[in-house]
Amino acid sequence: APALQALLKAGVADSFNAVTIDGDTSTSDTLLMFATGAAAAQGAPKITKASDVRLKAFVKALQGVLNNLAEQVARDGEGARKLVEVVVEGATTKASARKIAMSIANSPLVKTAIAGEDANWGRVVMAVGKAGEPANRDKLSISFNGIRVAKSGARDPSYDETEVSNAMKNDKVQIKVALGLGKGRDRVLTCDLTKEYVAINGDYRS
Repeated sequence: APALQALLKAGVADSFNAVTIDGDTSTSDTLLMFATGAAAAQGAPKITKASDVRLKAFVKALQGVLNNLAEQVARDGEGARKLVEVVVEGATTKASARKIAMSIANSPLVKTAIAGEDANWGRVVMAVGKAGEPANRDKLSISFNGIRVAKSGARDPSYDETEVSNAMKNDKVQIKVALGLGKGRDRVLTCDLTKEYVAINGDYRS
């Protein structure tokens, strides 16, 4: 069903394709959605275009399901204890924001800091820089779970170690990076990198 394929392709862009566990992929990674024709058998009119206005509620529901399943994938990462949401805003484009967010989400140093409940914003700055996208250190602001730890490329004057440390104990951690360059925004999901991840993959035998 071309219409269903088009809807799925659009839906995975900000759900499954915005999830990373360790930057690697599997030959078994698969997402399937089926059109069974059951509704047509009951007299429902055939829909052939993804732009059909009758699909509005379906598209909204589909995106909700895809988002929920994608989050479950991130939460179920090998050895994961924390869900991590990386939000990048103020980038030059959405594509640039996605690349920077993925750089942060795939950084072993950032992920181990999250596992250790350390709001190590220096590692986030490193990951922003290595993405190779437009960024200006002096405009950079970084927050963990809504608490700003860095402003204009330096430690935030209101930084409170106790407040931040308590926030990092949550089982969901949001890292928000504001670049201050444009209107590009994106988000990706990942998880922390724990000793259990090393044990699972180190003990694995094919």
